[in-house]
Amino acid sequence: MTAPLRTVTLHQIAHGRSGDKGNRLNVNVIAYEPRHWPLLLAEVTAERVAALFAHRGVTRVTRYELPLLAALNFVIEDALEGGVNSSLGVDTHGKCLSYLVLGMEIPVPIEPGEALQAASVLQTAR
Repeated sequence: MTAPLRTVTLHQIAHGRSGDKGNRLNVNVIAYEPRHWPLLLAEVTAERVAALFAHRGVTRVTRYELPLLAALNFVIEDALEGGVNSSLGVDTHGKCLSYLVLGMEIPVPIEPGEALQAASVLQTAR
């Protein structure tokens, strides 16, 4: 028997960082809690990230897995309109582009008692 699912945006279970090197964008997605690591592996694929950035003309997305950190690192080629010195874009460094990935919707299992909670955020209080 599988647990019922609900859809959440990725930022509810993970945070991100992004940066640049030339025309290459680097986006990290890090689970708030290790229990969400398998969801990141299953749902945040290089193909899905490439689709999110298709409008920017990306040519390749490579995903690196960092299991000890419960994190993924995506290297996205040709996403910055030529890079800092060439682009006329507002965010030539790609610093805000992790939010595009964190807006991705993913299915997550509903855990016992979770449906009774008013808050939609899945991370526990620290």
